[in-house]
Amino acid sequence: MSDTTKHTPAMGLSERFEKGDLFAAPCPSREVLAHVSSRWGVLVLIGLRSGTHRFSELRRKIDGVSEKMLAQTLQALTRDGFVKRVSHPVVPPFVEYSLTPMGREVAEKVTGLADWIEINLLRVMDARAEAETADSD
Repeated sequence: MSDTTKHTPAMGLSERFEKGDLFAAPCPSREVLAHVSSRWGVLVLIGLRSGTHRFSELRRKIDGVSEKMLAQTLQALTRDGFVKRVSHPVVPPFVEYSLTPMGREVAEKVTGLADWIEINLLRVMDARAEAETADSD
């Protein structure tokens, strides 16, 4: 039983399952967190904020992602309901990806984190340098 469940003994079973409990090992919310907070998950969500993209456009936009990792990330985010995949039955066939309403919500959250990282990158790099100096002493 997780700490959050322990502190609310009057909570019924159905109430406990209305939302996730990231601190509970078997909770499926951990898998969703892994998809949304992974390096590629964050970049896909942010990349799709600008609108609908084809696979190749996303791959060019997200420098360094392999075809395999992009496909796996898109598949996971689609399965979780954050990304909409539309396959057009034309020759040659092509697929487009866009954010669902829920995907736009989560993309806004991870964008805030990404913005913080970019704004504070010099502070982080300074902290790393200090830690390396301390480790070498």
